[in-house]
Amino acid sequence: MSPCRECQREVSENARACPGCGAPMPSQLDWDGWGYEYKSSQQALGLPLLHVSFKYRQNGTPVVAKGWLAIGQFSCGFVNISQFGLGPFCLSQFAVAGIAVSQICAAVIALCQIGVVYDGWGQLLLKLADLL
Repeated sequence: MSPCRECQREVSENARACPGCGAPMPSQLDWDGWGYEYKSSQQALGLPLLHVSFKYRQNGTPVVAKGWLAIGQFSCGFVNISQFGLGPFCLSQFAVAGIAVSQICAAVIALCQIGVVYDGWGQLLLKLADLL
């Protein structure tokens, strides 16, 4: 048993919510959300070499993976593997990228199902030259 970080009521260390105040994961003093996050300690130009994030904060906002290699539901980095990606190289479901392999994208060069591209291959492409 340990005290709840919010109301100090004694709760089990395995409790998912405090029975008194409803605080999630009440026995963890530094709990900041649900999910998984990993950041490498190595950095280049202020960004971690690897940032993996499938995490949501206490208020429900997602934690965006930001790094040279960014992996997560939402990512922004040099190389992205994600559901929603932003950066020079993306392997994503939805991407805004220089080079993208995605389902839906806006990119310079892309292999996608649907996209607005300068050049690319896909099922439904709108090329910038045709739009301008």
